[in-house]
Amino acid sequence: MTSTPGAQSGLRQYLLVTSAYWGFTLTDGALRMLVLLHFFKLGFSPFTLAFLFLLYEAAGIVANLLGGWLATRFGITRMLMVGLSTQILGFLLLSAVSPDWSIALSVAWVVVAQGVCGVAKDLTKTASKSAIKLTAGQVSEKLFKWVAWFTGSKNAMKGVGFFLGGLLLDVVGFSGALFLMAGLLGVVLVGVLVSLPRLMGQRTASASAKEFFSKGGALNLLSAGRVFLFGARDVWFVVGVPVFLYSQGWTFTMVGGFLATWTIGYGLVQAAAPGLVRKSPDGLSAEVPAARVWTGALALVPLALAGVVALVPLAPAMLAWVVVAGLILFGFVFAVNSSVHSYLVLAYAGSEKAAEDVGFYYAANATGRFAGTLLSGLLYQWAGLQACLLGSGLMLLACFGLTVLLPRRRGPPDMS
Repeated sequence: MTSTPGAQSGLRQYLLVTSAYWGFTLTDGALRMLVLLHFFKLGFSPFTLAFLFLLYEAAGIVANLLGGWLATRFGITRMLMVGLSTQILGFLLLSAVSPDWSIALSVAWVVVAQGVCGVAKDLTKTASKSAIKLTAGQVSEKLFKWVAWFTGSKNAMKGVGFFLGGLLLDVVGFSGALFLMAGLLGVVLVGVLVSLPRLMGQRTASASAKEFFSKGGALNLLSAGRVFLFGARDVWFVVGVPVFLYSQGWTFTMVGGFLATWTIGYGLVQAAAPGLVRKSPDGLSAEVPAARVWTGALALVPLALAGVVALVPLAPAMLAWVVVAGLILFGFVFAVNSSVHSYLVLAYAGSEKAAEDVGFYYAANATGRFAGTLLSGLLYQWAGLQACLLGSGLMLLACFGLTVLLPRRRGPPDMS
C-alpha cells in the first residue's frame, strides 16, 4: 500500500519534532545531573538539593497550562522555538553562578534559573506531544506506537544526558558544560526554524478560563492519576536514590551511570510498550483495563522494597544492590504505565484543541513532579530511603484508585 503525500508529510514532521525534542532532552538530563552533583559536592543538604528543583517543577505547572493555550493560539512550531530559546537563557543564567557568592545568593540564583529551565522544558514538551496528535491523526494503533516511540526514545536520551552531565562536570566543569549545551540547543533551534511549518497546529484557542478548564471527566481523572504516578517516581528518584547510593560508597560516576542506565532502559521499555498491551479497535476498551493492571502491579514494588529495607539485615554494599535490583523492576513496570497513560491522554483529547488538553494533563504531570521533588528531600532527610519508598507506594495506591474510575469509552466515568 503506497503512502499518501499527507501521510508522508505527517511522518516527516513527527520525525523532525522528535529529533528536536531529543536534543532538548539530552541537555535537560545533563542539567539535572550537573546541578545535583555540583551542589552536593559543595555540601548542600538533601532538602536544599530538593529545594533547588522546586521552582523548576512549579514553573512547569504554569508553563504546561499556558503552553497548551499558546500552542493552540500561535502554533506548535513557535512554542517549540520559545521553549528552546528559554532553555538557552536558563543555561546562561546558571553559568553565572560564582563560588564567591554566599550560600543564600547561590541558592536563590539557581532556583530562579532552574525555574526558567522548568518553563522551557514544559513549553517544549507540550508543543512536541501536541504535534504527535496532529501528525498521527485518529488511528489509535498508529497513535499508540508514535506516542510510545516518542516517549521512550526521549527518556532514553535523558538517560544519556544523565551520563553526559556527570562526564562534562568532570571534564570541563560546571560553567563549561552549560556553555556547550547552550551551543547545542542553538543548533537545534535553527533546525526547527528552517524545517517545520511556522503555523503548524494553530487553531482557535479557548476564549475564557471556564472554557479552558472544562475538560471531560476522563481527562480529569487521568490528570489526577498522573499527579500521583509521577510523584511516586520522583519521591525517590530526585534526591533519595542518588544520595543513598553515594552514602553507600558509590562514586559520582557510578551514581550517574546507574541513573543513566536506568533511564535508558526505562525509555526502551516505553518504546516497546505497544507490544505489551493488547489493542482494541476503539482505542480504549482494552487499553484502560491494561492501565489498571499495570498500575496495581507497580504499587507493590516500592512497598515490597521498603519492607526489605526495613526488615532484612543486610551489609551496606548488599543493601545498595538490592535497592538497585528493586528499582530496575520498578522502572520496567513504571515505563509501561507511563506509556499507556501518555497514549490515553491523546486518545481522550479532542482533536481541535489537543494542545490545550495535553497542556492541562502535563500540568498535572508537573504537579506530581513538584510534590515528589519536595517529598524526596523531606522524607530522605527525615527517615532515609525507606520513607521515600513508602511514600512512593502510597502515591501509587492513590493512582490505582483513580485509574479504576477511568471510562472505557469517551463519555462519563464508569465503575467497571
